[in-house]
Amino acid sequence: MKIYTKDSLIKELKKIADLGWIDNARHGNHGGIGNTLEDLLGIEENNLPIPNAAEWELKTQRLNTTSLTTLFHIEPSPRAVKFVPQILLLKYGWAHQEAGKKYLESELSFRQTIHGLSASDRGFQVVVDRLNRKLLISFESSLVGIKHKEWLKLVKKRIGLGQLDPQPYWGFDDLSNKAGTKLLNCFYVQAEVKREKDRELYKYSKIMMLQKFKFDGFLDQIEKGNILVDFDARTGHNHGTKFRMKQTFLPELYEKQTIIV
Repeated sequence: MKIYTKDSLIKELKKIADLGWIDNARHGNHGGIGNTLEDLLGIEENNLPIPNAAEWELKTQRLNTTSLTTLFHIEPSPRAVKFVPQILLLKYGWAHQEAGKKYLESELSFRQTIHGLSASDRGFQVVVDRLNRKLLISFESSLVGIKHKEWLKLVKKRIGLGQLDPQPYWGFDDLSNKAGTKLLNCFYVQAEVKREKDRELYKYSKIMMLQKFKFDGFLDQIEKGNILVDFDARTGHNHGTKFRMKQTFLPELYEKQTIIV
């Protein structure tokens, strides 16, 4: 396996960009952009062989995509309450689409992807409370869409239509530590993609070096709707609470952005 310095890795990435269109090295693999780049660099998957490699990642993405990438999993506090399965699911859940088919008739679902820009059609929103250094989940019944009026009647019967009490939250310190550990400095490589018959080809046309994660940028992107909180629970299983991001906004999370290509 090749060993790179930061400078030699930058030179190699520039050479790869100059190659133009390159065949997907892993046919049929959705992770083909990253895998093909790793093959071209002669490195193992998710193993960047440079000094201080523990502080660096290689992130790849299709250019001009709107897809979300999972940043990390973290359950809200108070964790002892097990808020998602015990309150959000039981009190605010709705019939699972597979209830009475794959699952029992009583199977509930609580699947919501929410952010800080506006409330979802079920009235849930993320609120950045900088004064108390918390990221809160809020519920406002007046913002629930008309198509969910029957569900809202159920919520009223189960728990009432007031604010969540207690409100689930993430403390800034916990969240900053988690995000800073996961969102390392990175070489951020974006590729154009095209198909020719049964071949998929990539052109690595945009490369940046992103350094020094900034938590304020993370909070800003939540408020702008570019980082989302994703709940995915059903009666039989809580798949975990995820923070997900519109990938093109990744550079906004770093203090230093160096354009390589």
